[in-house]
Amino acid sequence: MSFFGKNIKKIRGVKGLSQQAFAELFELKRGTLGAYEEGRSEPKIETIIKIANYFSIAIDDLLTNELTVNQLLKFKGDLTTYAEDVKREKFAIVPCITESTANDYITLYNTEGFIKELPTMQLPVNPTKEFRGYTVSSLEMTSHDKGFYPKDVVIGEKVPPTVIKKLNNGTLVFVVVENKLIFRRLYVIKGNAVLRADHKNIEDSSFPLSEIKELWRVRYAFFRRIPEFGDLVEDKLLLIEQELLRMKEKLR
Repeated sequence: MSFFGKNIKKIRGVKGLSQQAFAELFELKRGTLGAYEEGRSEPKIETIIKIANYFSIAIDDLLTNELTVNQLLKFKGDLTTYAEDVKREKFAIVPCITESTANDYITLYNTEGFIKELPTMQLPVNPTKEFRGYTVSSLEMTSHDKGFYPKDVVIGEKVPPTVIKKLNNGTLVFVVVENKLIFRRLYVIKGNAVLRADHKNIEDSSFPLSEIKELWRVRYAFFRRIPEFGDLVEDKLLLIEQELLRMKEKLR
Protein backbone atom coordinates (compact mmCIF):
# COMPACT_ATOMS: atom_id res chain seq x y z
CA MET A 1 0.00 0.00 0.00
CA SER A 2 1.48 3.38 -0.99
CA PHE A 3 1.86 6.25 1.46
CA PHE A 4 -0.93 8.04 -0.41
CA GLY A 5 -3.31 5.11 0.06
CA LYS A 6 -2.47 4.75 3.75
CA ASN A 7 -2.81 8.50 4.32
CA ILE A 8 -6.19 8.97 2.71
CA LYS A 9 -7.48 5.93 4.65
CA LYS A 10 -6.19 7.52 7.86
CA ILE A 11 -7.71 10.90 6.90
CA ARG A 12 -11.07 9.20 6.45
CA GLY A 13 -10.77 7.64 9.90
CA VAL A 14 -9.90 10.92 11.62
CA LYS A 15 -12.62 12.84 9.76
CA GLY A 16 -15.21 10.10 10.20
CA LEU A 17 -15.82 9.77 6.45
CA SER A 18 -16.96 6.60 4.69
CA GLN A 19 -15.35 5.60 1.41
CA GLN A 20 -18.50 6.72 -0.40
CA ALA A 21 -18.59 10.15 1.34
CA PHE A 22 -14.88 10.73 0.75
CA ALA A 23 -15.15 9.70 -2.90
CA GLU A 24 -18.07 12.04 -3.50
CA LEU A 25 -16.10 14.97 -2.06
CA PHE A 26 -13.59 14.63 -4.88
CA GLU A 27 -15.90 13.34 -7.62
CA LEU A 28 -14.41 9.84 -7.50
CA LYS A 29 -16.02 6.42 -7.73
CA ARG A 30 -16.00 4.40 -4.50
CA GLY A 31 -14.17 1.58 -6.26
CA THR A 32 -11.49 3.98 -7.51
CA LEU A 33 -10.90 5.26 -3.97
CA GLY A 34 -10.67 1.68 -2.70
CA ALA A 35 -8.02 0.96 -5.35
CA TYR A 36 -6.02 4.01 -4.19
CA GLU A 37 -6.19 2.91 -0.55
CA GLU A 38 -5.09 -0.63 -1.41
CA GLY A 39 -2.28 0.56 -3.67
CA ARG A 40 -3.79 -1.09 -6.75
CA SER A 41 -4.04 2.20 -8.62
CA GLU A 42 -2.20 5.54 -8.67
CA PRO A 43 -4.21 8.77 -8.49
CA LYS A 44 -4.09 11.56 -11.03
CA ILE A 45 -2.05 14.61 -10.02
CA GLU A 46 -5.26 16.72 -10.09
CA THR A 47 -6.81 14.42 -7.47
CA ILE A 48 -3.72 14.60 -5.24
CA ILE A 49 -3.75 18.41 -5.40
CA LYS A 50 -7.49 18.58 -4.62
CA ILE A 51 -7.15 16.34 -1.55
CA ALA A 52 -4.04 18.13 -0.28
CA ASN A 53 -5.64 21.55 -0.67
CA TYR A 54 -8.95 20.47 0.85
CA PHE A 55 -7.32 19.20 4.06
CA SER A 56 -4.43 21.75 4.04
CA ILE A 57 -1.79 19.04 3.93
CA ALA A 58 1.50 19.49 2.06
CA ILE A 59 1.61 17.35 -1.09
CA ASP A 60 5.04 16.00 -0.10
CA ASP A 61 3.67 14.86 3.27
CA LEU A 62 0.69 13.24 1.62
CA LEU A 63 2.86 11.26 -0.85
CA THR A 64 6.13 10.49 0.94
CA ASN A 65 5.35 10.13 4.66
CA GLU A 66 2.89 8.09 6.64
CA LEU A 67 0.87 10.74 8.45
CA THR A 68 0.14 10.14 12.11
CA VAL A 69 -3.22 10.76 13.74
CA ASN A 70 -1.61 13.54 15.80
CA GLN A 71 -0.42 15.26 12.61
CA LEU A 72 -3.89 15.09 11.11
CA LEU A 73 -5.44 16.45 14.30
CA LYS A 74 -2.86 19.24 14.21
CA PHE A 75 -3.90 20.18 10.67
CA LYS A 76 -7.49 20.25 11.81
CA GLY A 77 -6.60 22.26 14.90
CA ASP A 78 -4.56 24.78 12.94
CA LEU A 79 -7.48 25.38 10.59
CA THR A 80 -9.91 25.87 13.47
CA THR A 81 -7.59 28.26 15.28
CA TYR A 82 -7.00 30.25 12.10
CA ALA A 83 -10.72 30.59 11.47
CA GLU A 84 -11.28 31.80 15.02
CA ASP A 85 -8.43 34.30 14.83
CA VAL A 86 -9.57 35.88 11.58
CA LYS A 87 -10.84 39.39 12.22
CA ARG A 88 -13.90 39.88 10.11
CA GLU A 89 -14.11 43.34 8.58
CA LYS A 90 -17.32 45.06 9.57
CA PHE A 91 -18.98 47.38 7.09
CA ALA A 92 -20.87 50.41 8.34
CA ILE A 93 -24.65 50.05 8.41
CA VAL A 94 -26.17 53.13 6.79
CA PRO A 95 -29.88 53.98 7.28
CA CYS A 96 -31.39 55.16 4.00
CA ILE A 97 -34.16 57.71 3.42
CA THR A 98 -36.47 56.51 0.66
CA GLU A 99 -39.28 58.27 -1.18
CA SER A 100 -41.87 56.62 1.07
CA THR A 101 -40.09 57.64 4.30
CA ALA A 102 -38.92 61.15 3.29
CA ASN A 103 -41.96 63.01 4.64
CA ASP A 104 -41.83 61.22 8.00
CA TYR A 105 -38.08 61.79 8.20
CA ILE A 106 -38.61 65.57 8.26
CA THR A 107 -40.27 65.35 11.68
CA LEU A 108 -38.72 62.14 13.01
CA TYR A 109 -35.10 62.65 11.88
CA ASN A 110 -33.83 62.61 15.49
CA THR A 111 -36.08 59.78 16.72
CA GLU A 112 -33.93 56.70 17.31
CA GLY A 113 -36.77 54.22 16.90
CA PHE A 114 -37.74 55.66 13.51
CA ILE A 115 -34.14 55.66 12.25
CA LYS A 116 -33.76 51.98 13.20
CA GLU A 117 -36.80 51.13 11.07
CA LEU A 118 -35.36 52.74 7.92
CA PRO A 119 -33.98 50.46 5.19
CA THR A 120 -30.22 50.04 5.50
CA MET A 121 -27.17 49.64 3.28
CA GLN A 122 -23.88 48.03 4.34
CA LEU A 123 -20.95 49.95 2.91
CA PRO A 124 -17.13 49.86 3.29
CA VAL A 125 -17.00 53.32 4.87
CA ASN A 126 -15.56 54.49 8.18
CA PRO A 127 -17.84 52.88 10.83
CA THR A 128 -16.87 55.49 13.43
CA LYS A 129 -18.59 58.24 11.43
CA GLU A 130 -22.31 58.73 11.00
CA PHE A 131 -23.72 58.32 7.50
CA ARG A 132 -27.17 58.58 5.98
CA GLY A 133 -28.47 57.51 2.58
CA TYR A 134 -30.90 59.67 0.61
CA THR A 135 -32.92 58.55 -2.41
CA VAL A 136 -33.15 61.27 -5.07
CA SER A 137 -36.76 62.03 -6.01
CA SER A 138 -36.57 64.99 -8.42
CA LEU A 139 -34.64 66.41 -11.37
CA GLU A 140 -33.41 69.48 -9.48
CA MET A 141 -29.81 68.26 -9.55
CA THR A 142 -29.60 67.62 -13.30
CA SER A 143 -28.02 69.85 -15.92
CA HIS A 144 -27.60 69.20 -19.65
CA ASP A 145 -28.85 65.62 -19.14
CA LYS A 146 -26.22 64.95 -16.48
CA GLY A 147 -26.37 64.78 -12.73
CA PHE A 148 -28.70 62.99 -10.35
CA TYR A 149 -31.94 61.36 -11.39
CA PRO A 150 -34.84 59.90 -9.37
CA LYS A 151 -33.92 56.57 -7.72
CA ASP A 152 -30.22 57.48 -7.52
CA VAL A 153 -28.91 57.22 -3.95
CA VAL A 154 -26.41 59.57 -2.33
CA ILE A 155 -24.60 58.83 0.93
CA GLY A 156 -23.98 61.75 3.25
CA GLU A 157 -21.69 62.19 6.25
CA LYS A 158 -23.23 64.13 9.13
CA VAL A 159 -21.90 67.66 9.56
CA PRO A 160 -22.02 69.25 13.05
CA PRO A 161 -23.79 72.67 13.14
CA THR A 162 -20.54 74.46 14.02
CA VAL A 163 -18.81 73.07 10.92
CA ILE A 164 -21.51 73.90 8.34
CA LYS A 165 -20.25 77.44 7.72
CA LYS A 166 -16.75 76.07 7.03
CA LEU A 167 -17.85 73.88 4.11
CA ASN A 168 -16.70 74.90 0.65
CA ASN A 169 -19.27 76.68 -1.48
CA GLY A 170 -20.89 74.27 -3.91
CA THR A 171 -20.67 71.26 -1.59
CA LEU A 172 -23.40 68.70 -2.30
CA VAL A 173 -25.63 68.30 0.76
CA PHE A 174 -29.06 67.16 1.83
CA VAL A 175 -30.66 69.13 4.59
CA VAL A 176 -33.59 69.03 6.98
CA VAL A 177 -34.84 72.62 7.33
CA GLU A 178 -38.30 73.97 8.22
CA ASN A 179 -40.73 71.34 6.91
CA LYS A 180 -38.50 70.27 4.00
CA LEU A 181 -35.85 67.75 3.07
CA ILE A 182 -33.69 69.31 0.34
CA PHE A 183 -30.87 67.91 -1.79
CA ARG A 184 -28.79 70.67 -3.41
CA ARG A 185 -25.48 72.54 -3.36
CA LEU A 186 -24.68 74.63 -0.29
CA TYR A 187 -23.47 78.21 -0.40
CA VAL A 188 -22.98 80.04 2.91
CA ILE A 189 -23.68 83.75 2.37
CA LYS A 190 -23.90 86.26 5.23
CA GLY A 191 -25.01 83.74 7.82
CA ASN A 192 -27.52 82.11 5.49
CA ALA A 193 -27.50 78.69 3.92
CA VAL A 194 -28.29 79.17 0.25
CA LEU A 195 -29.33 75.86 -1.34
CA ARG A 196 -28.85 75.94 -5.09
CA ALA A 197 -30.05 73.40 -7.66
CA ASP A 198 -28.02 72.44 -10.72
CA HIS A 199 -31.14 72.76 -12.89
CA LYS A 200 -31.19 76.34 -14.18
CA ASN A 201 -34.97 76.77 -13.80
CA ILE A 202 -35.05 76.13 -10.03
CA GLU A 203 -34.85 79.14 -7.72
CA ASP A 204 -32.46 79.19 -4.75
CA SER A 205 -33.78 78.41 -1.28
CA SER A 206 -32.26 80.44 1.54
CA PHE A 207 -32.44 79.83 5.29
CA PRO A 208 -30.57 81.17 8.34
CA LEU A 209 -27.89 78.69 9.38
CA SER A 210 -29.54 78.51 12.80
CA GLU A 211 -32.67 76.97 11.25
CA ILE A 212 -30.88 73.96 9.79
CA LYS A 213 -31.94 70.94 11.83
CA GLU A 214 -29.66 68.41 10.17
CA LEU A 215 -27.14 68.51 7.31
CA TRP A 216 -25.36 65.66 5.54
CA ARG A 217 -22.39 66.25 3.23
CA VAL A 218 -22.56 63.91 0.22
CA ARG A 219 -19.54 61.59 0.07
CA TYR A 220 -20.66 58.80 -2.25
CA ALA A 221 -23.28 58.22 -4.92
CA PHE A 222 -24.98 55.16 -6.40
CA PHE A 223 -26.53 55.60 -9.83
CA ARG A 224 -29.41 53.56 -11.23
CA ARG A 225 -27.73 53.83 -14.60
CA ILE A 226 -24.20 54.26 -15.95
CA PRO A 227 -23.62 58.03 -15.85
CA GLU A 228 -21.86 59.82 -18.68
CA PHE A 229 -18.58 61.29 -17.54
CA GLY A 230 -17.88 63.66 -20.40
CA ASP A 231 -14.92 65.98 -20.67
CA LEU A 232 -15.85 69.57 -19.73
CA VAL A 233 -14.11 70.98 -22.79
CA GLU A 234 -15.94 68.52 -25.03
CA ASP A 235 -19.22 69.49 -23.39
CA LYS A 236 -18.58 73.18 -24.05
CA LEU A 237 -17.61 72.54 -27.66
CA LEU A 238 -20.77 70.51 -28.13
CA LEU A 239 -22.90 73.34 -26.73
CA ILE A 240 -21.17 75.86 -29.03
CA GLU A 241 -21.72 73.56 -32.00
CA GLN A 242 -25.39 73.19 -31.15
CA GLU A 243 -25.77 76.95 -30.76
CA LEU A 244 -24.10 77.58 -34.14
CA LEU A 245 -26.47 75.12 -35.79
CA ARG A 246 -29.44 76.91 -34.26
CA MET A 247 -28.08 80.27 -35.53
CA LYS A 248 -27.69 78.84 -39.05
CA GLU A 249 -31.25 77.59 -38.99
CA LYS A 250 -32.48 81.08 -38.06
CA LEU A 251 -30.51 82.69 -40.92
CA ARG A 252 -32.03 80.41 -43.56
